[in-house]
Amino acid sequence: MTNELWTLVRGVEAAVREVGAKLAARRSTEPITARTVEEAGARFAELDGPAAAELRQQLGALRPQAGWVPEELDGSVPAEGEWWLCDATDGAVQYLLGHPHWAVTATLVRDGAAVLAVVHAPQLDGGRTYRAVLGGGAELDGRPIAPLERELAITVAATSQPPQVAGDPVALRRAGESLSAMAGAVLAVRNLGPTALQVAQVGSGHLALFWEYGQDAGNLLAGALIASETGAAVTDTAGADWTAGSDGILVAAPGLHARALEVLRAVR
Repeated sequence: MTNELWTLVRGVEAAVREVGAKLAARRSTEPITARTVEEAGARFAELDGPAAAELRQQLGALRPQAGWVPEELDGSVPAEGEWWLCDATDGAVQYLLGHPHWAVTATLVRDGAAVLAVVHAPQLDGGRTYRAVLGGGAELDGRPIAPLERELAITVAATSQPPQVAGDPVALRRAGESLSAMAGAVLAVRNLGPTALQVAQVGSGHLALFWEYGQDAGNLLAGALIASETGAAVTDTAGADWTAGSDGILVAAPGLHARALEVLRAVR
């Protein structure tokens, strides 16, 4: 099965790269002038709609037996069967503001767990591509990767706001408290935009750790598979195994994970 997935991942990567190149060609380096949520949403739909449709067409041809999760923003995935879970513009805010931190993601989910993932950032450092298959390892631009061990005090940690569609006041409070706690323990805390890309960057050592509160499987599954296949620790914020139903995530290099958990214990 692993060999079959590695064969499939090559086709997935080609599709993701093609969609990413077209989006990059249409992206302005200047921020959009939208002043309201409605105006920004309309502009985003103009760009994301055709890209998502093309991605669905190409991946459907590669794996016609797999279904299609229609909306990644609701944070949930089907618990049974094979499904494509994709985001043509992960990091839409950055894309619309003219920043390079955005990505195209494609994940094959089987019975609620990711078995294949590609995360492609077309305009980051000339284009970077993470890919992984369950039990088969992970790569960045075709080379094997692994997280880097550092002292917590000199690390750069990353985080993201809880999914807004969830409207979870507990997750929002935890996000604020954890930010204060982590900022006092690490060199710097950043939110670099696309969630899947930030989690994958823990696996390659570009970031030391990533955490987030709230149920956000739609955005996390791709990066979580990539990170776990590099040997990074992927758990919920209490240290238990992370699943699509978890209400928080912590991803870190193995030697940093226990210390990061200690920091997050300050959160009520």
